Amino acid sequence: MENFPVIDLSKLDGEERKPTMEKIEDACENWGFFELVNHGISHDLLDTVERHTKEHYRKCMEQRFKEMVASKGLEAVQSEISDLDWESTFFLRHLPDSNMAEIPDLEEDYRKLMKEFALELEKLAEQLLDLLCENLGLEKGYLKRAFYGSKGPNFGTKVSNYPPCPKPDLIKGLRAHTDAGGIILLFQDDKVSGLQLFKDGQWIDVPPMKHSIVINLGDQLEVITNGKYKSVLHRVIAQKAGTRMSIASFYNPGSDAVIYPAPELVEKEAEESQIYPKFVFEDYMKLYAGLKFQAKEPRFEAMKA
Repeated sequence: MENFPVIDLSKLDGEERKPTMEKIEDACENWGFFELVNHGISHDLLDTVERHTKEHYRKCMEQRFKEMVASKGLEAVQSEISDLDWESTFFLRHLPDSNMAEIPDLEEDYRKLMKEFALELEKLAEQLLDLLCENLGLEKGYLKRAFYGSKGPNFGTKVSNYPPCPKPDLIKGLRAHTDAGGIILLFQDDKVSGLQLFKDGQWIDVPPMKHSIVINLGDQLEVITNGKYKSVLHRVIAQKAGTRMSIASFYNPGSDAVIYPAPELVEKEAEESQIYPKFVFEDYMKLYAGLKFQAKEPRFEAMKA
């Protein structure tokens, strides 16, 4: 297996800046994924988020998940399930406005913690977007502005747990898909694996590493870079033992942001070299909702129409 790209962000401050930027460029062009270490988010904060998330699952969600499994008879399935994921999730919205106060069962400490964590991730997302601008030859701030819309970006977190599954060959933790949005920052379990990406015709494990943040690119960055960077198919394999925690934060364009290829990445050749459509992000999301687990190319084609 090729080496999964692991990038040490602290090296951007010294003489290793150039090779580090090249590594990020290669990851964006050839993987659509990379894993960050020394990203500036404190290990204490990550440990506390993990502890609270796992406690919240045990206290508030585990029983509900077991009841859902029982009600659907999933323990005894004999053939592949194609319309369901083996995951227990809830969603937190941070920007442009927060829904934290409305989520039932969240203890005050956990709420505060997730708010603090979201602020750190938002900073990291914006730092990464500027690094991508630098590699792409776009002016600093271009991607952040492209995402802005009239109310700023959409930013939210999907908190998931993947409990042990008796039939992992028949039920996926999460079916294969590309992410619709911008840039995704994932804090995942370092003990229970399961996340895989599709590269060169095979599924490759995204290695679980303690205190790392996994980054992947969504469909919108593929459009803005005119295909130079690609969003990549990924999935979660359910496991027979252990519950896998996954906290994925999505830094996405604002609902009314107009997305199209950056002119600098198109004009170099003829206008025909613009492969991707121009559309309002919200319209893309409405289409994506029904087609998430299908190929992305027809989504782009549909937006052209």
